[in-house]
Amino acid sequence: MNPELLHKILSEVASGAMRPDAAMKRLKSLPFEDLGYAKIDTHRALRKGFPEVIFGEGKTPEQIAGIMKKLHEGENNVLVTRIDREKARAVAKKIRASRYDEASRTLTLTGKPVKITGKGTILIICAGTSDIPVAEEARATAQIMGNRVELLYDVGVAGIHRLLNHSDKLDNASVVIVVAGMEGALASVVGGLVAKPIIAVPTSVGYGVSLGGLTALMGMLNSCASGVTVVNIDNGFGAAYAASLINRN
Repeated sequence: MNPELLHKILSEVASGAMRPDAAMKRLKSLPFEDLGYAKIDTHRALRKGFPEVIFGEGKTPEQIAGIMKKLHEGENNVLVTRIDREKARAVAKKIRASRYDEASRTLTLTGKPVKITGKGTILIICAGTSDIPVAEEARATAQIMGNRVELLYDVGVAGIHRLLNHSDKLDNASVVIVVAGMEGALASVVGGLVAKPIIAVPTSVGYGVSLGGLTALMGMLNSCASGVTVVNIDNGFGAAYAASLINRN
């Protein structure tokens, strides 16, 4: 249940258009609904401003579809992350209005237009083309959460002039997400250029001693640039969620 729906129900009770027992029936699923295989946090949109997000890995298409249906019943827009095309197709047979985005590996169900609630623009920067899937997860998340998003791809430190050619985007952003693998140096570079909150996302892209993203993670955690916050390896979703909260407030 989202804040708009709850406000509507309470207003109708106050005006006499809805009986209290009818309102109780609508509200009975708060604060969660038990499906057996999942306990859906139907209260999260009221607390956090955005409903529970479904992590697609490890869940069956039937489980994902069931959770999506329950979230959508509360007039929520629904986001599923880390879902491959085959699983998304299976879900779509049960929920035909869902839309799959292969670049970000996300599945969405939007029953209402996404309202822009972010006060500024979130700029997503990625170091190399191989980092794009993580950056796209951040992009899809930020957009469904109601943000204006700008993208700046393949501008890593091996050719830093590519980044410096877009100083206007850097200057105009309210929050910057930096996605980088290898040694993760791009976050420090951007941190030295802008006076904006920076959320760094290390990726698992790289050769042997990148250690599946640990080298980039440690490099970002040891950034000499102030104002750089780091999320987990390949966690484009987490970066965009944090950026959305910052941009909203």
